[in-house]
Amino acid sequence: MTAMTLNSVNFGAAKAVNFEYVGLKVHQNITGARPHSVKFVPRALTVNAGEAQGGGPVKKLGKSDEECEAAVVAGIVPEAPPVPPKPAAPAGTPLATPLPLSRRPRRNRRSPVLRAAFQETSISPANLVYPLFIHEGEEDTPIGAMPGCYRLGWRHGLVEEVAKARDVGVNSIVLFPKVPDALTVLSYSKLCCHFTSTGDEAYNDNGLVPRTIRLLKDKYPDLIIYTDVALDPYSSDGHDGIVREDGVILNDETVHQLCKQAVSQARAGADVVSPSDMMDGRVGAIRAALDAEGFQHVSIMSYTAKYASSFYGPFREALDSNPRFGDKKTYQMNPANYREALIETHEDEAEGADILLVKPGLPYLDIIRLLRDNSSLPVAAYQVSGEYSMIKAGGALKMIDEERVMMESLMCLRRAGADIILTYFALQAARCMCGEKR
Repeated sequence: MTAMTLNSVNFGAAKAVNFEYVGLKVHQNITGARPHSVKFVPRALTVNAGEAQGGGPVKKLGKSDEECEAAVVAGIVPEAPPVPPKPAAPAGTPLATPLPLSRRPRRNRRSPVLRAAFQETSISPANLVYPLFIHEGEEDTPIGAMPGCYRLGWRHGLVEEVAKARDVGVNSIVLFPKVPDALTVLSYSKLCCHFTSTGDEAYNDNGLVPRTIRLLKDKYPDLIIYTDVALDPYSSDGHDGIVREDGVILNDETVHQLCKQAVSQARAGADVVSPSDMMDGRVGAIRAALDAEGFQHVSIMSYTAKYASSFYGPFREALDSNPRFGDKKTYQMNPANYREALIETHEDEAEGADILLVKPGLPYLDIIRLLRDNSSLPVAAYQVSGEYSMIKAGGALKMIDEERVMMESLMCLRRAGADIILTYFALQAARCMCGEKR
């Protein structure tokens, strides 16, 4: 390989110094004469050592770049803080031979700046969707099992809560209605379609959810509103579908009702309808129904992997939506199953889902990662009421640092692969991200 002269420095009559490189490495046989015929007259530099060591800004001396460089070449080097001493180990620390490690991962974790630079996962208020409970009343009713959560009056408390969330960057909400118990009575009028075991109130255009959507869209046109598509808040049986007299949940007949519910919500202005019922084929049927009514722009967030979990208890108290009999294991997934989530994922993708959701969240990080690795669609995670209440209870008992555990749990959901997170912590977490203490 041919040697290359990179630079030639000539100091007056002194001999030139040639720097030769072979490839990209300095050749071992570099030859050159140190200039010896150039004489420099030492000049004093008045640099205050205290200022150079951090006592204040160093004053400029008004010298040109050439003068500064010439002074350094002449050996007149400005003062700088000394090399800091090596911190001493505590008394009793054994003398150990350094391990022969070429790679020490702790090097990239040794300071906050480095940790921030190499952080692989981030979270912002834009990643959060705020679940909100609504009811017909004017007052906000506390939910005992979910400290800090309320059944919000749809015309007052809800509007105020949405405004608080928007102030800290949370501009997406999902609505869950507490339908009046009196509507269990079978009746019908032009303005009110009371619910029964078939959940007819679910698609009443003047029902609680459509009215609320219209109110919020009128006040906050850019607010993203997700809705829940399922019959359990409206059904006298408390199940997500129509119940046959022998206790079987009817699939196709339920899907028929869900389509009407989704269209009603879209008509009111919903941005994303979210079937949480776990009936087979409902995503494709809802997509067809929305398109047929001119709502091609309305998205579907499918509860793709919704497990028959025990973490839902506080939510069911919030809406008084416990099944009147039995459980939901014939339509929600078995918590022991992993591969089954892939079947649901492939079906929902093929039927036209826009977002895939996993519920619950933190106990099912493996499922979130499974969907993330096997689908290019956005993945949502629902940090459910049981997860929320456990963190709240631990914080109240001073067993954990509530704020830190809250933020860590949300970061874990993001790390597992969730693009968005439905969480009752949305407002509190966003305030933490914005540096607020409330």
